[in-house]
Order: sequence, then structure tokens, then C-alpha cells
Amino acid sequence: MLKKAFTLIELLVVIAIIAILAAIIFPVFARAKDAAYRNGDISNMNSIRSALQLYRVDQGGYPPALLGYVTTYTPGGTDVIPADKLKGFLYPRRIEALTILKPAYNRFDAMAITNAVYPNQDPRAVGTAPIKDLDGDGRVTNADDIAGARQAYGPADGWICPDLTAGCAPSAAQQWYRLSGYDVSDIRVAGGGTRTELHYTRFWTDFAINQGGNAQDDPRQLGYSDPTEDAVITWNTYFRDYQGSATVPTAANRDIALFLGGAARPFDSKTVYERSWRSTP
Repeated sequence: MLKKAFTLIELLVVIAIIAILAAIIFPVFARAKDAAYRNGDISNMNSIRSALQLYRVDQGGYPPALLGYVTTYTPGGTDVIPADKLKGFLYPRRIEALTILKPAYNRFDAMAITNAVYPNQDPRAVGTAPIKDLDGDGRVTNADDIAGARQAYGPADGWICPDLTAGCAPSAAQQWYRLSGYDVSDIRVAGGGTRTELHYTRFWTDFAINQGGNAQDDPRQLGYSDPTEDAVITWNTYFRDYQGSATVPTAANRDIALFLGGAARPFDSKTVYERSWRSTP
């Protein structure tokens, strides 16, 4: 009897068609997933801004951290209180869901903790990149770019200490919950590794951290009584694009920056990577 069946050529053609369709569809799914994650993170960052404003109304200023510093059950102990059990500055009173403080691509759990370093300092020479009128003459000139109003520390200065200076030994350094990707976050470094850097802080200039403030300090710091609306609250680095094994992100609006006076929005990754809190809207 004559039996009907696929020939080997027909079977290979079908497999090839399926492979082609998969190659077309999978990247579309990946882009759709990435866009959904970005939109979710933007919404969460706007919720953080709203929670900060409520906190300021209640307390008269902004909190020292978004989630809170690592806390143990016993003073000086190693028995860490899980982040989901913590009574932090915003969670759970002003932010009910801990997931709001956890970016979509953040895979850390409530027990993961970390030390951190300061992010990069603006590489532009002092006196060449003014942002605000700091000397009070009504103009923004190079004279307004003052060394003391620049970021005090960078990643090379070592672990951040409990007083938010830099250079502690790991055992003495300040610790954060890794789940809170808007307090601290990992970025790529040479050799295929990562480093954890600080993204939210009330003070970051030399005048503020080491000299107790100055009339010519950068006012875009949350610790001052009336920070300007272009102050950077935090930024999201989980969507950065890199070329091959490069550690500097490509110049594209893949980061998400949150400024005090507006909604979270896509921002140039290379600019944020280089300038940190000196980024401007």
C-alpha cells in the first residue's frame, strides 16, 4: 500500500521556516518586555517622588535613604532584619509595596546587603562647567563652577563610611539593602565585574559633607532647606546599553532619571554615568 509522509526536504523546509519566524518574533517579545519593564519602573519612580514629598511635609526634610540602612536585630550584630520586615523611611508608611523600591531587573532578595562607593565625578575641569549662579551676581559664568561645590568623592575613594565620607574598611562601611535599587545599584566595570554605587543621598558636595555647608554651595542637594527643582533624586541604570565589553554606556536615553521638580523620564546614560548628581534636566 502507498503511504503518505513528509519527505526529508519538506521537513527541513518546515524547520527552516519555524527558525526564521522565531528569529523575527523573539526580539519583538524581548523589546516589548523591556518596554513594559521601563514603563513599570518609571511609574514606580514617580511613586517614590510622591512619597518623598509626603515625607517632607511630615518631617520637614527629605530622608537620609529611600528604604533605609541595613538594620540588625542586635546592636552591632550580623542578624540582619530582612528588608520586607524593616520599618524604613518610606516603607511601609508612605510606600505600601516594597516592589516599588525594586527595579524590574533587580533580582536581589530581602536579605541581600552591600557596601557601596560614590559614583563618578564630573570629568569636566573645575571652572569650565557652571550649572547655577553660585556667586550671586545674577549670571551663570565659569566663576560659578567652584571646587567646593563639586562632588566630594568618587569610586576610587573607597567604601562609603557611616558618616557618608569615604575610605572605610569593608567591616566599618555603611551598608544598604541591595533590593533597594534606587538607593544603591550595580554598574559594569572592567574585567566583567560590577561595583555598587550610591544613587540617592541628601548631600554630595565637599562644602556640604566636609565643611558644614557654604553660601556658594550647589543648591541642588536634598539636604538643604529649599533644594531647587533640578536636583537629582536618583537614577535607574538597569536599562543601559554597552558596546561589547565596554564599561562606559552608549550615549542613548536608556537610563531613567528622577528630578525633584518633575516626573521620571529617560535620560542619556553616558551623561549620568559621567556626571552623576551634576546631571541637569
